[in-house]
Amino acid sequence: MSVSRTCRPLHVHGVPTFDRTKPYNDLPLLPPAAHLETPAVLKAAIRASRSLAELKGRTRTVPNASILLNNLAIQEARASSEIENIFTTSDELYRGLSGDSPEVSPHAKEVLHYNEALWHGAHALRDHRRLSADLTIEIVRMIKADVPGIRAHPGADLKNRATGEVVYTPPDGAPRIRKLLANLEQFINTTEDDLDPLVKLAVLHYQFEAIHPFSDGNGRTGRILLILFLLQQRLLEQPILFLSRYIIENKSHYYRHLRDVTETGAWEPWILYVLRAVETTAETTVLKIEAIGDLLVRMVEEGRLKLPKRTFSKELIEQLFVRPYCKIRHLEEAGLGNRVSASRYLHDLAAAGLVAKVKAGKEILFVNERLVKLLAN
Repeated sequence: MSVSRTCRPLHVHGVPTFDRTKPYNDLPLLPPAAHLETPAVLKAAIRASRSLAELKGRTRTVPNASILLNNLAIQEARASSEIENIFTTSDELYRGLSGDSPEVSPHAKEVLHYNEALWHGAHALRDHRRLSADLTIEIVRMIKADVPGIRAHPGADLKNRATGEVVYTPPDGAPRIRKLLANLEQFINTTEDDLDPLVKLAVLHYQFEAIHPFSDGNGRTGRILLILFLLQQRLLEQPILFLSRYIIENKSHYYRHLRDVTETGAWEPWILYVLRAVETTAETTVLKIEAIGDLLVRMVEEGRLKLPKRTFSKELIEQLFVRPYCKIRHLEEAGLGNRVSASRYLHDLAAAGLVAKVKAGKEILFVNERLVKLLAN
């Protein structure tokens, strides 16, 4: 019989240290014993809640929510995958979304799988399911088809990509992992702890990443859980707040604060980091919504001036925002005309300079380059 190693604090000259090479089988259950809602945390939570409320209100003013949801979600899929060193371009992703293009790389396909998993989770909540261990398994299997479920074998240590040094070894053994996930599920769904939901958001994200329940896809699954928790708590009505870009821009702080919770119990800096991420991202998303709205207004007016009367409609221009890489069949599916008229509309748009024609295999894509550029920036 093999004996599981347990990560317990060691003591050097009376000072506790953390052995990163041994499984953290003593990962505490939730809720944490520490006092989480310090004065600094509560002030930051108020600011973040205010920014979230403004974002929630702003999304209600958008005439076609699909414009925001389709575009911001695919940018999140790209950014979240970039954290895991999976790089692709917006151009490749939109081509992939427009149809089964043989040119889509394995990396782009993986990012598109993330996008599908995000929407699967959002739709699950709308169907009155709750955040659960089973739902996380469904999500990770969509992100990584070769992940069977809960880790059954040890050897999942996390290493510094640059040095190869082990920085953390998560708990091992499927029964232990399942117990930790059941505890996390209970923590997420209980209403008896009176914790501010955004403080809870920070705690649940740390705990999921510390459990590291899968052989791959943990980071991306954990970031989807952030979005889903905000939806479940009704802090947002649509999956529109995505934190991956903030994490990329503050990556070293992200990993350092996670380690500090594990090794020294430093909850406050980690919670403040997450609250700042929520506040900042909500503010930048509001600006992005305004920029998209302004561009839509300008392109509608430009279309009114440049397009033949038989072609122009506000709904047609909106489709260029719902589908920045547009095909004839997309207009047919939107009910804007039959194949002949849809083709004429798109060619008229290209002639007016509102879209660019791009060859994609045997088909032509009509690209809203202005929107793609705005989203990339």
